[in-house]
Amino acid sequence: MKLHEYQSKRLFAVHGVPIPRGDVATTAQGAGRIAEEMRGPVVVKSQVLVGGRGKAGGIRLAQTPAEAVEMAEAILSLEIKGLPVRKVLVDEAADIQTEIYLGIVVDRANRRAVMMASSEGGVEIEEVARTKPDAIKKVSIDPFLGLRGYQTLGLAKGIGLTEEHTRAFGRIAQGLYKAFQAYDASLAEINPLVVTGDGKLLAVDGKMVIDDNGLFRHPDLAEMRDVDEETPTEQQAREAGLSYVQLEGEIGCMVNGAGLAMATMDIIKHFGGAPANFLDIGGGAKAERVATALRLILEDPNVRAVLFNVFGGITRCDEVAKGILTAFEEVKPTVPLVARLVGTNEAEGRELLNQSEYRLVTATTLAEAAQKAVAAARGELSA
Repeated sequence: MKLHEYQSKRLFAVHGVPIPRGDVATTAQGAGRIAEEMRGPVVVKSQVLVGGRGKAGGIRLAQTPAEAVEMAEAILSLEIKGLPVRKVLVDEAADIQTEIYLGIVVDRANRRAVMMASSEGGVEIEEVARTKPDAIKKVSIDPFLGLRGYQTLGLAKGIGLTEEHTRAFGRIAQGLYKAFQAYDASLAEINPLVVTGDGKLLAVDGKMVIDDNGLFRHPDLAEMRDVDEETPTEQQAREAGLSYVQLEGEIGCMVNGAGLAMATMDIIKHFGGAPANFLDIGGGAKAERVATALRLILEDPNVRAVLFNVFGGITRCDEVAKGILTAFEEVKPTVPLVARLVGTNEAEGRELLNQSEYRLVTATTLAEAAQKAVAAARGELSA
């Protein structure tokens, strides 16, 4: 789950990271009132969960409260990369002398968090990695020892910070790591972390991505979710406890298990098709949940065929078949359907599906199922 800039920076501040004075407004007049309180130049920043806000006109400098009202009104009318701007953050403008990147991500290969720093702040770190990889300094953090002082000192020296700033940099790095841990984040970054004209370090922008699997420990963070980022179908899937991501293909996929779902998508592509979604119904899905999943797939107007790929380990194939048939009664599918049920009670599951009056064919292997689904989406397969 992604957090907005203002949400991320507030969480950083709880752990000692210095951030500019500022507040959030949902109206232009509200932005003007915040600017009056700042008593000086402010930056009006759109709060949307995409990059490139500045290039899209979503970040503007205002010298007066009247200008802040004007800027906020313009920004709140924008739609940036398909997302409407509903809020603006009005921050006190900083006297920026130097811009630094500081972030933490999970290195899954090494099973540790990695802190990265670069003197090339203010731009996307992916671009820095592509054009100037030597400008990024990294340290791997031992989960039992935590972030050590010598590591932050090494990062500070590696990016060319002067001695007068290394202690403040170390405190900010420690605060960022504490926030990363405290909120079960998979990413936490400050870009840019700036050195101001009076020699202070300030986090003028921030970003956090929270691991969805840890949200049960953070109900307060779960309430911060921006539903504009999700399609209506993705929102329904989340509320139903399903792992669903909408894609742009024509073959709907319903699979139990994330790894099997990825393999299913890959083999569809291998045989010339395109998956319409990633959908994992989970290891113990019952008929009602399967029916919900199928309804979500069939609500996508781009879907021209559906592939069911179920391995019955924890999940029973007959339960999945019942769910499919229940959904058929409610949704009345008009697209061809291909089912591969393998594992616990697979014979019973196949028998239930074979009794269906809908355009459904079965397959015994994943390759066979994918080929039939691709042919069905092209109108080349009959039940």
